[in-house]
Amino acid sequence: MSAPAMAQDTPENGAASEAETRSEGEGEGEGEGEGENDIVVTGRAARLYRVEETASGKLPTEPLASSQAITVLTKELIKDQGARDAQDLYRNISGVSFFSYAGVTARGFRQQENFYDGLRGDPYIGFSVPQLFNMERVEFLKGPAGMLYGQTSPGGLFNYVTKKPSQTFSGSIGVVGGTQNRYGAQAEVTGPVNDVISLRAGAFFEDRDLPRIFAGNRSLVLDAGSTFDFGIAKLTAQIFRIELDLDANRLRGIPVDKDGHFLADRRWNHNEPSDFLDLRSTTAQARLDLEPTDNLKLDASVRHIDAVETQKYHEPIALLDSNRDGRFDGVARQYRDQLRDNDVWSFATNATWSTALGDGLSNRLLAGFDYSKTDSIFDSTSVTGRATATAGLPCPLTFADPVYRACDPASYALPPIVRDLTQSTRSGFYLLNELTLGRLVAVAGIRTDRFEDVSRPGSGATSRFKGSDESYRVGLVWRVRDDVSLFTQYATSFEPQGASAQDPRAGGPFAPTTGDIIEGGVKTALMDGRIQSSLSVYKIRRENLLQTDPRGDPEGDGVNNSVAFGEVTSKGVDFDIASDITRNWVLTIAYSYNDARITRTNGLTAITNAVAGGRFANAPRHKLGFWTRYQPPRTGLAFAFGGDYVSRRISLSNQPVNPYMVFDASVTYARGPWEARARVDNLFDKTYAASGFNDRGGHFPGEPRSAFLELAYKF
Repeated sequence: MSAPAMAQDTPENGAASEAETRSEGEGEGEGEGEGENDIVVTGRAARLYRVEETASGKLPTEPLASSQAITVLTKELIKDQGARDAQDLYRNISGVSFFSYAGVTARGFRQQENFYDGLRGDPYIGFSVPQLFNMERVEFLKGPAGMLYGQTSPGGLFNYVTKKPSQTFSGSIGVVGGTQNRYGAQAEVTGPVNDVISLRAGAFFEDRDLPRIFAGNRSLVLDAGSTFDFGIAKLTAQIFRIELDLDANRLRGIPVDKDGHFLADRRWNHNEPSDFLDLRSTTAQARLDLEPTDNLKLDASVRHIDAVETQKYHEPIALLDSNRDGRFDGVARQYRDQLRDNDVWSFATNATWSTALGDGLSNRLLAGFDYSKTDSIFDSTSVTGRATATAGLPCPLTFADPVYRACDPASYALPPIVRDLTQSTRSGFYLLNELTLGRLVAVAGIRTDRFEDVSRPGSGATSRFKGSDESYRVGLVWRVRDDVSLFTQYATSFEPQGASAQDPRAGGPFAPTTGDIIEGGVKTALMDGRIQSSLSVYKIRRENLLQTDPRGDPEGDGVNNSVAFGEVTSKGVDFDIASDITRNWVLTIAYSYNDARITRTNGLTAITNAVAGGRFANAPRHKLGFWTRYQPPRTGLAFAFGGDYVSRRISLSNQPVNPYMVFDASVTYARGPWEARARVDNLFDKTYAASGFNDRGGHFPGEPRSAFLELAYKF
């Protein structure tokens, strides 16, 4: 589990203890204060699971001085938990649970957009999940963030921060092996060329079978970077190459009965062995930092992404009851041949002016601009099979005794490929002011955005829509003590309706969907940071949701109308705590309660993702995760144990997604530069659904028990 991001101990918020001072700067395997084989120093939660300041708020801020709720997952946490991709981290964030692929439910709302180093644009397009090898940390900014980032979901957003070159030389090499034919290796090194230039290079490869029949995952991540530090100016350039080869994908779930129980073995796969999903993505980016004076900081970043995802797979298209006994026993399938090609340019620049106005009085002003342009190509063709095997069409597949390779995709009568083109342009100007008066910190910001979407479907007319919107944020923090702060904020967000939905014949154009939040809470770093916590209570409203017009087509123009009318209200509580129970024992807990409900509709048609009872799909009321680690003194060993609980949910087809609790455990041994870690996931091999989708697509099964061993050498 991660701790809430908290500030390091400073003279202003308490001096470190003698034991902590002695351990400062030591990494795992170097705890001289306790013995040469100790791998966890005193204050481990404080020193490894937190950061001095968070960056997702655009103004780097000590967490106790921020009016926003931001969870930071550090590289140390990622390593401790053996996390490989983003799905491995969701349990560490209160209010966030798995929805599908890289998408999550965040404070009751579906969220699918990710930022990297503060820039819009995701190198993992379509149905690929972000890898973590080259990530320094992952930050999740909770609630509407329109004033800072423009178009965003009201539940929050992920910002992935990549590893940068360092003037301190370090490196590591490692290998991994485990169940499911898992094997892999990684290496990374960074360090100075001279006082001005520093370099970084890294490579990661892993191959493993996935739990579903025939499914596999081969991952390759390459990254390189260079930094030129001239004192007044620093330039960092980076390039990343990502290759993902997923056999027998794209994976949907497994159909369930009325009680939410799987109708097939959890290894069942609707895809054929020849199906696949491949990603080829290249990212190049650069950032320039300038500090012309002590109180003026400037930065500018630019990035280009070229990402192509190809898929050929069998989609469950209808449930079958072949013997008419009232129980589904198979699926009819559709074969899809798809290609997604995204070309993304993004740019951002910021200027921060800091002023000391007097004793205990200071001000920071941020002015910024960002721009992004995404050109997307979507090539697709498909052919739908029948309930019985038919020549030239995909054959059905049973649950109990599936027969694969019964039909050959090469023989399918596929229609010509249809190409859809879309272009999305976003730009925004923003101002944010932060005033500190003694123990009070007040922030206020405004942003204006312009957006333009063009859709050129392969069949149909071109649609174009442009518009603008404004977003706001105000917040207040009271430092009750150096280690306790109270905070509150009000913030807004917006999401333009899709270009294809803006057809005037359907009643368009429509104003964007909007969101706002009122939030308050308390943050602490008690006992010199040994007990860190964050408690927040919030209410989020999402309005102007597009629905089908119950009148149908009143104009008689052949296109059914839509209406932008609807409201969803999400209320909840997030609680995070990280504590050093003893000098050698740390515990972290993340708990959330959420109630997201439809609070206004037209009364006749459904809002997307709404389910029975006025709730939202895949939005659990309760979510709990914990991670605890104990280090016997002078042994070089550390034992860790974690758990993840998600309460009952409802799928998109109003089917129950039953609650689950799963546990993980690991043992780590370090001696000198060597470190070995053995980990078991789903310790008790529980069968469960990690998320619900729809009736034909089923529920996504959680992974069965698996284990792996990592061996690393650091230099």
